[in-house]
Amino acid sequence: MEARPTYLSLTLLLLCGCSLLTGCSGLFFYPDQAVYLTPDRLNLTYEDVYLDTADGETLHGWWLPSNNGTTKGTVYYLHGNAQNISSHILNVAWLPERGYNVFMIDYRGFGSSTGVPDLEGALHDAETGLRWLAANPDASGSPIMLLGQSLGGALGAALAGKWTETQARPALDAVVLDAAFSGFRTIAQEKLDSFWLTWALQVPLSWTIPDDHEALDLIAAVAPTPLLIIHSTRDAIVPFHHGTTLFTKAQQPKQFLQTDTPHAATFVYPEYREEVIEFLEAE
Repeated sequence: MEARPTYLSLTLLLLCGCSLLTGCSGLFFYPDQAVYLTPDRLNLTYEDVYLDTADGETLHGWWLPSNNGTTKGTVYYLHGNAQNISSHILNVAWLPERGYNVFMIDYRGFGSSTGVPDLEGALHDAETGLRWLAANPDASGSPIMLLGQSLGGALGAALAGKWTETQARPALDAVVLDAAFSGFRTIAQEKLDSFWLTWALQVPLSWTIPDDHEALDLIAAVAPTPLLIIHSTRDAIVPFHHGTTLFTKAQQPKQFLQTDTPHAATFVYPEYREEVIEFLEAE
């Protein structure tokens, strides 16, 4: 989950307490429609992509082709729970010059995507994007990797586990989860526990969140796809134990990269970029 102002988090927690019948999945989403940065301002070639979902929404994404004369593979990027792809693009803008295509989408209700965000919808949207990518001739014939950060890491773990378990094609060649939380219920309960007004209700409120897609339950199914879990010991939003718990539950082949950054700030640091490139190029 992305860092947001404390008063906003507390407001959502209180709203959550007033919504027992409809669940607390709104706790995970802080979308907006502002345009913060576009790929052309970073000297990146790009295409706008619009995808229709089975339930009538339209998702917006960006296709960023490799720009160094070679294509080593395609990275499917799932962003965190705040703002939209235009605020998260710097996390992947360095990949095209390293020989990787990038495909990134906004979940429903984020950026230019239609609809209202919710947990089931975001999971469906993540799968919709991967199915489009799997059918895209520009990505065929080269490795497809999934990179999820924060909320996108939790969504990515669920998606990759089910994709691999059902033997969907093409198979994923690598999965990278950065600052992911181990479960939607678990992180919700931790956040509810941190505020005195919702402390007493942490268990009943967190149980209104569906538990069919918990990363902790699905991470083992990612194998035999190579998995890299990244987590910072200084993560104040998603505590470090979420990363170690996921790593313990995951099956080989797997690697763990311990970092020392603020939440989901991994790719600000060149040394961590290199660690990820080494992982991708070894697969």
